Amino acid sequence: MTHEAAIGTAAGSEDGMQFLVIARDGSDADAPRRRMEVRERHLDGARALAEAGVLQVGGALLDDAGAMIGSALVVEAADEAAARALVEADVYYREGVWQTYEVHPFRRAI
Repeated sequence: MTHEAAIGTAAGSEDGMQFLVIARDGSDADAPRRRMEVRERHLDGARALAEAGVLQVGGALLDDAGAMIGSALVVEAADEAAARALVEADVYYREGVWQTYEVHPFRRAI
């Protein structure tokens, strides 16, 4: 599924829910290289999702040394399946940067 299709699946629902996504990069020696090779394409997609109102918050998870080891996202989607479709449409997932991910229902308080 493309980002455009995922946006169509996730956006435009008055009954949309928020989900917290924790996506973890691989821990192998090539993981940082894989991330940097596709980072600009990932950020372009993230900007499109933000402009569509789907991506509420997004950023990198860091290790103690400040290296990027994953991502945290808050997305609005019709349901968990649509939130998972957003993750799986992302170039980080398709190119093997994100090795695992979790999706949790989320309710923003502030």
